Amino acid sequence: MKEHIRMANDQVKLTTTNENNETLSSGFTLVGLFTHGKGSGFFFGVVCAIFFMAVIANGVMVFLINIDPHLHTPMYFLLSHLSLIDTLYISTIVPKMLVDYLVGQGTISFIACTAQCFLYMGFMGAEFFLLGLMAYDRYVAICNPLHYPVLISQRVCCMILASSWFGGALDTFLLTPITMSLPFCASHQINHFFCEAPTMLRLACGDKTAYETVMYVCCVAMLLIPFSVVTASYTRILITVQQMTSAEGRKKAFATCSSHMTVVTLFYGTALYTYMLPQSYHTPIKDKVFSAFYTILTPLLNPLIYSLRNRDVMGALKRVVARC
Repeated sequence: MKEHIRMANDQVKLTTTNENNETLSSGFTLVGLFTHGKGSGFFFGVVCAIFFMAVIANGVMVFLINIDPHLHTPMYFLLSHLSLIDTLYISTIVPKMLVDYLVGQGTISFIACTAQCFLYMGFMGAEFFLLGLMAYDRYVAICNPLHYPVLISQRVCCMILASSWFGGALDTFLLTPITMSLPFCASHQINHFFCEAPTMLRLACGDKTAYETVMYVCCVAMLLIPFSVVTASYTRILITVQQMTSAEGRKKAFATCSSHMTVVTLFYGTALYTYMLPQSYHTPIKDKVFSAFYTILTPLLNPLIYSLRNRDVMGALKRVVARC
C-alpha cells in the first residue's frame, strides 16, 4: 500500500515537472485587448495615440521640473517621480500589445511573461503608495501651511519616495515568484492583453492557498491603506476649503480637488476590482476593460490633471520655449 502511495506521489511530481518544463519551453499566448475584427483598427489607433501622448506628457513633466528652478519644490519633486513611474508603467505593457496586434500573434515566453509581471506590479505598487503620500503632502500644504517646510522637507520627500519604491519592490518580490511558480497545467492561452497576476492564477492548477493569502494581505496594504490616506487627506482639504472667505478661491480649490479625486478613484477603484473582488464577479471582458483604465488611461490623465493644467508648469514651459 505504501509502495502504491509513493509511486502515485512520484507520478504527480513527474507530471508537475513535465508541465512546468512545457510551460518554460512553449510559453503563453496573449489574446489581446481587441481582435482583428470590425472597428479594431480604430481602437488600435486610440490606444496608440494614448500611449504616445502619455509618454510625451510625462516626459515633458520630468524635463520641466528638473530644468526649471521655480519647480524645485517638494510637490513638483514628487510629481516628477509620478511621471517617471507612469512612463515606465505604461511602457511595460502597451508596446508589446501594439506590436502583437500588428504582427497578428501574441506569443510571449515564460521568462518575458515573468519579467512583465514583475515590472508592472513593482511600478503599480510604487504608484499606489506615492499617490497616498502625495495626498498627505497636499493636506499639509493647505491645512497646515506654516508647518509645511518642517513636515515636508527635502529629507521627508526622499523618505516618501524611498518608501514608495520599497513598497512596490516588496509587493512584486512577494507576488511574482508565487504567481509564476504555480504549475500551469490548463490552457496556455491568456485571455488578456498582458500577464496580469489574477489572470495567470486562473491558468494555474496547483495549490493557490498561499498565493491568495499573500495577495489579500498585499492588496490591503497596497490599496486600502493608501486609498484611506487619500480619502482622509482630501476630506480634510475640502473642510478647510469650505471655510475660505473667498468664493473664487473655494471654487478653484473644489475644482482642483474634484479632478484629483476623480483620477485617484479611477486608479484605485479599477485596481480594487481586479485584485480584491471575488473571482465569481470577474469575466474576461470586464478584466480587460478595468485593467485598461488603470494601465493605459491613468498614465495619461495624471500629468494632465496634476501638472499640465498648473499655472507654474505652463509658466515653466513658456520660459523653456522662449529660451529656444
